[in-house]
Amino acid sequence: MDLDRALRISAAGMAAQSTRLRVVAENLANRDSTGESAGADPYRRRTVSFANRLDRSLGAEVVGVSRIGTEPGDFPTRFDPAHPAADDRGYVKLPNVNSVVEVMDMREAQRSYSANLSVLETTRGMLTRAIEALR
Repeated sequence: MDLDRALRISAAGMAAQSTRLRVVAENLANRDSTGESAGADPYRRRTVSFANRLDRSLGAEVVGVSRIGTEPGDFPTRFDPAHPAADDRGYVKLPNVNSVVEVMDMREAQRSYSANLSVLETTRGMLTRAIEALR
């Protein structure tokens, strides 16, 4: 039934956005995490990549998380010679997490999740009305 397909496609979208929200929360929680020893690398921002995949049981493409990776690039540094993670020059490597970017990602994931939830609720309402009409 096409309504069942719509429910399952929306559920796949919600699952993908839930993963994205979890990764954003992890990034925000670790935005101040530094290395444990002198010169050690701090927390590296994680990213989520999506991909369409064919769900053979549905006969349709659904979105899914293809990979959770890390963002490449240099770490910002701060001069703090008293910090336990400071290198021999007194600089501490900081995580490459930007709170503004994370909040924007979080809002986009929230909107996508809400859109999929709306489709799911509308489809469920249509199924309920169809069942009632058949009684």
